[in-house]
Amino acid sequence: MKRNEELGNLEEHLSKAIENINNDRAVTSTLLTDVLIYIKQNEQNHKEVGQIAAKYVETLQRSNEQLVKICTILHKKDSGHASLTEKDKNELFDMINKDSV
Repeated sequence: MKRNEELGNLEEHLSKAIENINNDRAVTSTLLTDVLIYIKQNEQNHKEVGQIAAKYVETLQRSNEQLVKICTILHKKDSGHASLTEKDKNELFDMINKDSV
């Protein structure tokens, strides 16, 4: 029974994480589109907000990494290896910490 409970919690947490990732990606994509439109207006705008655009791209890259990690966890779960290794836990912890900084 405890294993089923843990799997249920894992499913719930992964579902929430995927929802958050998708929401973050949507907001970041919208912001990046706005920045790109602004940059195209003139060269000075590019100098002014180029670093901001780079940060938005970094955010999208981190969300890609999170999705890959979640896919790995789901694959392990489906193949009967639902427990997280110490490496898995550390990688998830690192991803969470990067996003909260």
